[in-house]
Amino acid sequence: MATQIDRTDTDTTPAASFPATPLEAELKALHALQARDDYAAAAAEAAKLLTTTPANRDLLLILAHSQRMLRETDAALAALEQLGRHHPNFSQMFLERGLCHVAQRDAPAAIFHLRTAVTLNPALAMAWKMLDGLYRMTGDMRSADLASRHFAHLASIPAPIVQAKVLFHDGEVAAAEMLIRRFLLESGDHPEGMRLLAQIGALQFVLDDAEALYAGVLAMVPDHHEAREEYVQVLIGLHKFVQAREALEPLLQTFPTNHVYRTHAATIQIGLGDSESVIPAYRAMLSEIGDDAPAAPLRRADLNLWLGHSLKTIGHTSEAIDAYMAATAIRPEFGDAWWSLANLKTYRFTPEAIAIMRARLDDPATAEIDRIHLAFALGKALEDAGDYEASWAAYARGNAMHRAASGYAPEVFEKNTSEQKRVCTPAFFAKRAGWGLDDPSPIFVLGLPRSGSTLIEQILASHSMVEGTQELPDIQRIVHGLQGRELDFDNPRYPAVLGEMDEETVRRFGERYITDTMPNRVMGKPLFIDKMPNNFRHIGLIHLILPNAKIIDARREPMACCFSNLKQLFTRGQEFTYGVDDIARYYKTYVELMNHWDAVLPGRVLRVQHEDVVDDLDSSVRRILDYCGLPFEDACIEFHKTKRSVRTPSSEQVRQPIFRDGLEQWKNFEPWLEPLRKALGPELAPR
Repeated sequence: MATQIDRTDTDTTPAASFPATPLEAELKALHALQARDDYAAAAAEAAKLLTTTPANRDLLLILAHSQRMLRETDAALAALEQLGRHHPNFSQMFLERGLCHVAQRDAPAAIFHLRTAVTLNPALAMAWKMLDGLYRMTGDMRSADLASRHFAHLASIPAPIVQAKVLFHDGEVAAAEMLIRRFLLESGDHPEGMRLLAQIGALQFVLDDAEALYAGVLAMVPDHHEAREEYVQVLIGLHKFVQAREALEPLLQTFPTNHVYRTHAATIQIGLGDSESVIPAYRAMLSEIGDDAPAAPLRRADLNLWLGHSLKTIGHTSEAIDAYMAATAIRPEFGDAWWSLANLKTYRFTPEAIAIMRARLDDPATAEIDRIHLAFALGKALEDAGDYEASWAAYARGNAMHRAASGYAPEVFEKNTSEQKRVCTPAFFAKRAGWGLDDPSPIFVLGLPRSGSTLIEQILASHSMVEGTQELPDIQRIVHGLQGRELDFDNPRYPAVLGEMDEETVRRFGERYITDTMPNRVMGKPLFIDKMPNNFRHIGLIHLILPNAKIIDARREPMACCFSNLKQLFTRGQEFTYGVDDIARYYKTYVELMNHWDAVLPGRVLRVQHEDVVDDLDSSVRRILDYCGLPFEDACIEFHKTKRSVRTPSSEQVRQPIFRDGLEQWKNFEPWLEPLRKALGPELAPR
């Protein structure tokens, strides 16, 4: 095995292409020294700079690379050990380690570190090249051929794209985007460049741009399987399930046994409202995983989790519990599975299960995402056990961990609220009277999460003329298009842009909403429910484009609503629910905005107080049906008998007769909720 490697054996790239600081200028100079093979000078200068910035990733990598090229392999490995302490997941650290072990003729160690490098960053061409040779030397021809194909693929791509891919996979997304955009502007369309830009868009949740880019890639290279799968994931993220199913079909035809593609197919079916048909698919995949399959335990745990979700959705609770428990048995630290049990709301944990959750929550080896889920699950378990002090501590711990990673900024919603009040005036709506699409089919049930909206949805969906769908993203998608990609907090484009739209544009948005939501209306009933809670922010837009839609505001007593949100871990979004100050501030702004809609659109929104529904179901049901122009049906009173898919945290509760138990659960935590009461203020939370 050769120990001499030329200077092309590194995929290191400066952290920024255009130096903006003295250190970046120093890094550029050090790379220039390496390019001239002056490794002694590069090592000396890097060591000098490290005395003031000892944890700098790029300096440590330059030092280690230079020392290896000087055949000071032990010193290089020592520098990489220091690098690993500060940046344990840096792919190029593992590449350098692998190359050091190549120099030491230690093939097993070299393979291990190089394999780790390409797992973290599949764009490291030199790692694939070295793996090809190492695998051939050790007789693993199958792995060698795979490595050879990866290297050949990267070698066929222009160097700027490969460099941008390296940056992207190492988390330097802004630098990668700058580099790839410049390449595409200068060189024109390239499928791999467009794919990378689409990946960046997907990572940044700019899904519309990512969708267009992937469509362009597949128009150029229809059999690009990796790009096609990523395209399917973007379409799923956009809730474009029909298009996702069409895009996925070529992959299923070519690879009918592939579990990843079959899992996407199941996700699409669930998105289209069919949770029942995927249950046999999940069970079939579970039966197909052999004990020697790669990552078999992890795959089994995930499949059991997804199986449990589908069983829960269609009301097969005992089977869902079995599936969730199977997932926790495989992975005792699997926070999502423990939380899924807690999120049933009706499940009660054993003392043994509580002990396992405590231990895994406190285990530093447990991943952060699992610890967050475990904290919320433990909070629910201890609440049910009557240990309210420990329960609150667990909820607070989960909220703190989630809030620290969320980056939530309450000012954004508050700014939007002030803009809605400024733009959406009585005169604004009077001038546009008669605009929009004359379609009475949507019923919007909105408000805060955990406010009783699922109960209202279940009551309405029990009516023969109403179809319950789910929390549809279509109004949010229209809003995202109106506000544009470049957000200006001081001068936001939306909702001011509403005033720039003419009558035809407004009508087209109404038509687009009805068309885009049609795939969710599988039963073909005259009316359907959109239960996206955050639509309350956009009642002005809804009224403008769909003037005959019904709008129901699900309202709940503030302390009960806010507490219920504080103990709920949401699948995604609702970032305002992970702190006392945040939820109180959001609730107050919500009330302010709803008061505005009442003032400028009097009688337009029906407010349904959750406590009133619980206290007098018959009168509340009749009031809701009268507002929707529907005749009374007994089935709406007996809503718990209605068989339908329910995907919200209240799914099990609405399958039972109405009960009062949940109205004052927050009072068990009153000693720890005084800050919430103060934050809400005496008007919303009087004593």
